Amino acid sequence: MSTTEQRVAVVTGAARGIGAATAVRLAAEGRAVAVIDLDEAACKDTVEKITAAGGKAVAVGADVSDEAQVQAAVARVAEELGAPTILVNNAGVLRDNLLFKMSVSDWDTVMNVHLRGSFLMTKAVQQHMVEAGWGRIVNLSSSSALGNRGQVNYSAAKAGLQGFTKTLAIELGKFGITANAVAPGFIATEMTKATADRVKMDFEDFKKAAATQIPVQRVGEPEDIANAIAFFTGEAAGFVSGQVLYVAGGPLN
Repeated sequence: MSTTEQRVAVVTGAARGIGAATAVRLAAEGRAVAVIDLDEAACKDTVEKITAAGGKAVAVGADVSDEAQVQAAVARVAEELGAPTILVNNAGVLRDNLLFKMSVSDWDTVMNVHLRGSFLMTKAVQQHMVEAGWGRIVNLSSSSALGNRGQVNYSAAKAGLQGFTKTLAIELGKFGITANAVAPGFIATEMTKATADRVKMDFEDFKKAAATQIPVQRVGEPEDIANAIAFFTGEAAGFVSGQVLYVAGGPLN
């Protein structure tokens, strides 16, 4: 494949937050982007931002934890945009609670979206990467992978994605495919607002309190993560694989 040929990127959970910022950034990098989320209609704003700037994008509705929906979504992307060779596994949910209060459903939901979803999407897309002899996979981990009170399910899933990433790098490297993970710290999104709501704290106060614990003295924005993902998915990142990059405004203990 010529490096001047437009690459096709798939970004899951791209209706809002980090996913939306990533889709917009990859489009700015010259990628055609499949904007995937549970509700196709919710992807409209992201697609419109991309097309308004002269980019190419399509909205696709799919539950990433459902094998049939994933296969249908990837087939549709290949038909409408071309074979996808960039995959950003960003789709995620929170079901926070302390261990003794956490339901089995809360555990399963988080595992299904983060781990099963990333597995199904990667399995479906990697065949196109192998055929092209080129591919970029970026999985969204989190600083919570290091442990975080009230997030035993989320922490386990995000830690699992790091092992998933490293194994993908080992297995797929010979096909010209890299796999890396980006682990955000505190990022101002609807998801972190939900956490503030859970602890009954005003979101602005919540962000200000978080910023005092971050060396750069601010919380992150979705674009901060999109910038890191853009590097990992770029043509020049072919010798960077199996890495976990914490984007958290400073070192984490």
